[in-house]
Amino acid sequence: MVEAPGWPGIPARWTSSAKDGVGAALTQGSQVWFTISHGIVNEIYYPRVDQACVRDVGLIVTDGGAFFAEVKRDCDTVVERIEDGVPAFRLTSTHRGGRFRLINQVIADPRSDSILLHIRLENSSKTALRLFALLAPHLVNAGAHNNGQRSEYKGRHILSAVGADTHLAMLGSLPFLASSVGFVGVSDGWRQLRDHGRLIDQYDTATDGNIALSAELAVGADGGSVLAVGFGRTWAEGAYHARTSSMSPFETILNDYSAGWRAWQSGLRTMERRAHGQNMYRVSANILRVHQTPTFPGGFIASLSIPWGFSKGDDDMGGYHLIWPRDLCETAGGLLACGAHSEVRQILRYLRATQEGDGSWRQNYWLDGAPYWGGVQLDECAFPMLLLDMARREGALGLPDLQQFWPMVERAAGFVLRTGPRTKQDRWEENAGYTPFTLAVAIAALLAAAEIAEACDIEALPALLRDTADAWNEQIEDWIYVEDTPLTREAGVPGYYIRVAPESPAKGGPDVHGLIQVRNHEAGSGAIAANELISTDAIALVRFGLRAPDDPRMLSTIAVIDRLLKVELPQGPGWHRYNLDGYGEKADGSPFDGVGIGRAWPLLAGERAHYALAAGRRGEAEALLATIEAQTSPGGLIPEQVWDAAPIPERDLQPGKPTGSAMPLVWAHAEYVKLLRSLADGKVFDMPPQTARRYLGKTRSARCRPWREDCPTAGVLSGQNLRLDLAGESIVRYTRDDWKTQADVATSATALGLHVAELPTAGMAVGDKLVFTWRRKADGVWRGQNFEARVLAPPKARA
Repeated sequence: MVEAPGWPGIPARWTSSAKDGVGAALTQGSQVWFTISHGIVNEIYYPRVDQACVRDVGLIVTDGGAFFAEVKRDCDTVVERIEDGVPAFRLTSTHRGGRFRLINQVIADPRSDSILLHIRLENSSKTALRLFALLAPHLVNAGAHNNGQRSEYKGRHILSAVGADTHLAMLGSLPFLASSVGFVGVSDGWRQLRDHGRLIDQYDTATDGNIALSAELAVGADGGSVLAVGFGRTWAEGAYHARTSSMSPFETILNDYSAGWRAWQSGLRTMERRAHGQNMYRVSANILRVHQTPTFPGGFIASLSIPWGFSKGDDDMGGYHLIWPRDLCETAGGLLACGAHSEVRQILRYLRATQEGDGSWRQNYWLDGAPYWGGVQLDECAFPMLLLDMARREGALGLPDLQQFWPMVERAAGFVLRTGPRTKQDRWEENAGYTPFTLAVAIAALLAAAEIAEACDIEALPALLRDTADAWNEQIEDWIYVEDTPLTREAGVPGYYIRVAPESPAKGGPDVHGLIQVRNHEAGSGAIAANELISTDAIALVRFGLRAPDDPRMLSTIAVIDRLLKVELPQGPGWHRYNLDGYGEKADGSPFDGVGIGRAWPLLAGERAHYALAAGRRGEAEALLATIEAQTSPGGLIPEQVWDAAPIPERDLQPGKPTGSAMPLVWAHAEYVKLLRSLADGKVFDMPPQTARRYLGKTRSARCRPWREDCPTAGVLSGQNLRLDLAGESIVRYTRDDWKTQADVATSATALGLHVAELPTAGMAVGDKLVFTWRRKADGVWRGQNFEARVLAPPKARA
């Protein structure tokens, strides 16, 4: 056995996130996912959709001498789906020098843990050409510490690799003409082919490094060859899966693969939409469905991609093949809009299983629930309640289902009540405080939870949940709306909603003039006043039914958003997430590496389209739908971001087209599908009816305002009660007249981890103080500190 020289190879890197296709089989018999980019198969995932095992499978054509052509660099490729609604792909790659054409069909075997490439080489030159495949293992989620070897399985020569107790095997339908393993950048096949046009050295092993497997493929009389890549938990298992797939007729496997997708697509709503040669509805539907693992039903990852992966090594995975509860609920909303009720029920069961003991969900996590990052975002903890309610209204769940899910809702509502309305991270995972998107989701979720509780005959909680929602809704303008700032004067508007108001320990609440740390902008990190930081998130107040689209405060905010965040692109308008966003390529087009410049997000155009539809401007919504479609990849995939500066051809950056960010972004496809459904229905599909009924077109005063020691309210309106939310059973002592008189009131348990007591303000004048403290009922220990809340003038009196 000859060991390849050059250990351990160059540092491992991932590959492009700009996918043109993603695919998987819809059977329990297959646990492999593949992606396509730049005319080749790149990342392959096994045995779960969150575990990348292959960087790419490159294809090279030589003449055995000086001619060398790499498909991903030297060919122009047209990507087509072999059948509408089925993620089976035909990649037609034409050599730019006219020497050959390569037609590559890619599918997963529905009966085996393998992918298949049916490759046909059409030679247009006068000399014979040779076809090679180069596979770069990254087992598992890592390119270092892989082992490769040439060996034999059942009389057939194979190439195999192992890492992290996971194996892969590569073999052809016809025996390899030559093969080798080597270390990337030193002894791999790519270097041999570039220098010699053939594999002059055939190494048997490459141990503990960044390795590559290389093979010369034999072709049949029609120029065709089938390459199989199989996976397993043992060497023999991976070899078996590759062998059994390579022995079956490709057309038979393709038909079986397609049949599964046809059956699934046939059960969906009909919302066909053709654009740029794609049925974008069916493309989006299968992208949503591909991102689930059958062994974790309901676990849909955010994207089969690694943003700017070509610049990332093992120590900076940065991939989106993780669960974000927010993205998962957005995905479920898209599936619900399609009519995929079974998948939505699976998602709800998955959320129930991955909920933390305190009622929260972690910021993101692997499919098995193990946390990746350790943050907690309030909107992610509220979204599952909204999803459950939406599934109930769409007929995906019945009363018995609601009753089964009630414990999940109860725990989630308790977490929101105990920790809201501020969040430790906003929806962009960067800043803490009071944010419009989080507030909108949390308030709507509490009202949905109240309705679910009533449906389940839970009597005590609906009033508590609605009182909290009313109080938070009533204070939105106090928390995140500003007036008389330099920006209002510059924009000629009276005020606007800001992106986030940080919590001020001195004020005991949000501070719209406090400083926000912006950490990742290329121009430099630093602090900015909260009233200067604007985001598109304010339109969530309309999307979730808290404010009317023609509310003057919304209209002035839209004007400021468009002034600061809107960009005009060849395909139509786009929007940045917020000013000074740094998550995107740098000015020169180089990849985001912790600093950069945020670019336009197509999903934000979808959110703006929903706002336009809510405002009765259907034509604008339809135009924005077309804008999103024009910003997709050739395979119809919607990216996370599109380039919004002058073209940089050498970096493949064109205005309004995908950047090196995540693609496909499943959330963006869900937003697209929901927009199709909203246009079909003539109304915003996922707007909660509870908020719209309660807050739109009417003035609703909250009955009380909640107060927690970690989140004290500044005051209570005249006539409202002050509701103390305490952690344990207590006796509250309070005075309304500076201790001339006093009264005691016992707390009541709520089953949400809170014990509440209400203090009345009836008869108190504006400016009077409620002063209070408490003692624990269990041991009689006093809190040892007095707290106070002032009686405030009603909003009209203060105006």
